[in-house]
Amino acid sequence: MGKRVLVAMSGGVDSAVAAALLVQQGYDVIGVTLRLYTEPDELALRSGRTCCGVEDIGDAKSAATAIGIPHYTLNMEKEFETNVLNPFIESYKNGRTPNPCVNCNQYVKFDALFEKAKAFECDYLATGHYAGIAENENQLYELHRALDAEKDQTYVLYMLGQDQLARTLFPLGNLRKDQVREVARSLGMSIADKPDSVDICFVPGGDYRVVLENHGVEMNSGVIELASGEAVGSHTGVAGYTVGQRRGLGIATGQKNFVTNIDPVQNIVVIGNEQDLYKKFARFSQASWVGDTPAVGDRFQARIRYHADPIQGRLISIGNVNEFLFDSPARGPTPGQVLVLYSGSQVIGGGIIEP
Repeated sequence: MGKRVLVAMSGGVDSAVAAALLVQQGYDVIGVTLRLYTEPDELALRSGRTCCGVEDIGDAKSAATAIGIPHYTLNMEKEFETNVLNPFIESYKNGRTPNPCVNCNQYVKFDALFEKAKAFECDYLATGHYAGIAENENQLYELHRALDAEKDQTYVLYMLGQDQLARTLFPLGNLRKDQVREVARSLGMSIADKPDSVDICFVPGGDYRVVLENHGVEMNSGVIELASGEAVGSHTGVAGYTVGQRRGLGIATGQKNFVTNIDPVQNIVVIGNEQDLYKKFARFSQASWVGDTPAVGDRFQARIRYHADPIQGRLISIGNVNEFLFDSPARGPTPGQVLVLYSGSQVIGGGIIEP
């Protein structure tokens, strides 16, 4: 009997194929699906655009049956609310633009599941993320971008450290998406052609303002200003705006207007032209390094949004708040989003972008 692996199965084709591949490789596999959020809109559950819903739990169970492995469902809605949903809401209230998938991966899909893996007496935790793990000559584990650049998910996995990588398996790291679907078809999985999720699981339709409204966030109107301090209009509440936003401002200044800054304390939204979005450097906090802490002056490629092109630059300070200087100005480093550093295909680490 091979080593035992707990596989997080979301109900999608990626995690199902990850489980199947591990079975083929001789592992003793247990599938588990997390119930994270009960979607009040039943139509959204049937849209094929969300994950972690009731329908997806059924798909995961069906896939587990096709593979021939045991499957369990764990209710982790409280953990999800505490570590993902509530911080998401607070971030917008504070004029920031969060990436909830980072918190979900860190606190729910990895931290909490590693504890569950111990309870199941599993040696490893595996997921359907597109990422790779390698051990270098210094016996340190490295996190690498996936073969399929379009599907690579290392941007939301930068917080994984040595202890976690030592116990993690990413079976899809060297596969393209079309190959994954072909494996699913060969195994007769009904979800082989299931569409990928494109929305945040608790934001059906992509409008986060609905979530804020449903959770009683007060929207207090205030002033929209230029960087000079000149008032040019009014807003309906800072939580409804994000840095880089262009649509819905209702301001006519004779040029294209973008949100360039949000001041939740003064209840002010600042706008400017597109050039005002470009920054020479970015500050980031809550840094997490995959291996050794890098040094000031080290050069890396920085990614400031999930699918943004990496930008060359160097670290100019390391501490509670770190600073990365871009070789050429970067468009819109957004407070609350994530800055991830790469050296080629290797993930160095990252943190949360600060104003």
